[in-house]
Amino acid sequence: MTRPIPDKAEVALEYPDKFYSGTFERSSRFEAHFDPAGVALLLERSGPPEVRKSVHIHIHYGLFADVLEQLAASASRIPGDSVCRDHLRRAAKAMQKAIEDA
Repeated sequence: MTRPIPDKAEVALEYPDKFYSGTFERSSRFEAHFDPAGVALLLERSGPPEVRKSVHIHIHYGLFADVLEQLAASASRIPGDSVCRDHLRRAAKAMQKAIEDA
């Protein structure tokens, strides 16, 4: 089930001969879930064909764990007065509790 994107996501995909980029904002939706192999993320903007776009990302658990470790190592870069800092803290606690209870 998709939910509205509360903030913003920017995506860039670069190939040797092509470059794609897109922004997903409040009018877009997202879905994220675990499956047997890893983490699935969908970013989706609906509308007429000229503005419609979607990005599907699947990351296996090992890589996702490494990403979380790298993010933890750079957490000091999050502005101290940021509302996002509290949101991230709550989300991380919820994730830890969910994994422990699973």
